[in-house]
Amino acid sequence: MGEVGLCMKLIDLIAFFRQGGAFEDFCKTQGLSKDSEVIEIYVLEPISLDSPLEFFPIEETGGQIEFRSGEFLYHNLFDFFYFLEVIEDVKGNKKITDLELAQKIFSYAIKDA
Repeated sequence: MGEVGLCMKLIDLIAFFRQGGAFEDFCKTQGLSKDSEVIEIYVLEPISLDSPLEFFPIEETGGQIEFRSGEFLYHNLFDFFYFLEVIEDVKGNKKITDLELAQKIFSYAIKDA
């Protein structure tokens, strides 16, 4: 199964869940409460597909598009519910690669949302 690290990129997150990773396990490794109302997925600025992700409970971010944590500025991509829906929709679809999926949902988050 994919590695869940502290400097995770979108493609790593996709690989982890497409290979059967569980949300509860992910939350545990990231020090997040699975009972949070919503966990949001942020990307470190400057924004690119290869930028590291960070995960914050909405109780901490207030749903802000840009969120500063310490010295770092993050941009909100989407919440975990949306992400898990996308993963469920492509479950078993071997035609789309993790990279292609990452490019599609990243583009959606940055341009269309």
